[in-house]
Amino acid sequence: MSVMVIACYRPKPGKDAELLALMKTHLPTLRAEGLVGEGPALCGRAGDGTFVEVFAWKSQEAIDAAHENPAVQEMWGAYAEVCDYVTIGDLAEAKQMFSPFTPVDLS
Repeated sequence: MSVMVIACYRPKPGKDAELLALMKTHLPTLRAEGLVGEGPALCGRAGDGTFVEVFAWKSQEAIDAAHENPAVQEMWGAYAEVCDYVTIGDLAEAKQMFSPFTPVDLS
């Protein structure tokens, strides 16, 4: 069974463009490694500049495998250089009934 996740990436100062470029390779990399299906990711931007990405892993086993996968580990290392991971609860929008985000095109 697939597992939908919400991932939030807060760009480090001056790293917005680098983070966005990296995000455009995120799902293609995970697909190439067989960890996510063909479904699209949704991406939005919070008022504080944090990117919010929603996508589905193939399974919990795929999530676990990602933590041992060299290509994914390399990608996550690149993410760590340009952003901080935050939770959806850290965003002001999450406290609203219908959380509004500005759409971001990852194509």
